[in-house]
Amino acid sequence: MKRRTTTAALCAALLLTAVTTGAAVATGPHEGQPPREAAALTGTAGLYRSAGDDIIFAFDAHLAAEHRDDPLKATGTFEFSHYLNGEGARAKAEVDCLITGGDVAVVTGVVTDSDLPGAEGRRVGVTVHDLGRHDRLGYSWAATGSPAQGGELPRCVSSAPFEKVARGTGDFRVVPWQPRL
Repeated sequence: MKRRTTTAALCAALLLTAVTTGAAVATGPHEGQPPREAAALTGTAGLYRSAGDDIIFAFDAHLAAEHRDDPLKATGTFEFSHYLNGEGARAKAEVDCLITGGDVAVVTGVVTDSDLPGAEGRRVGVTVHDLGRHDRLGYSWAATGSPAQGGELPRCVSSAPFEKVARGTGDFRVVPWQPRL
């Protein structure tokens, strides 16, 4: 009798395990979770300059899943600053475009706050190449020398990522865009 009870209990436990495991597999690991965002650029890091410039870029840019086919509906902000020997400036921009492809992102935004004369209200663009611990970055004012100079920049435009992120200062993360084609 004792052996029959033990066998019945073991069978019931195995049956319960099989049923609950089957239900978990049927629903999948992402069932009920919101869809992944369509694209993103996040993180903070400093750039390397041999003269010792203190240059920081920070991104919190996102393209929601429901806007997957319209990078102009990206949201968020990005900030940058550049100081050397106590002089320089900083700026914050409101994102108006985000396009990513693989490990490269291009983000543009309009400067909403800055202590650089002439920068507020201007669109700037930044390109990030996410290479793990060796990220690179470029910016739309590379040819003009200042985000307050140059003509009107279109959305989603920046330069090649020619600058190097300084070791140990942070990291950028790019979530690749997956538009419906």
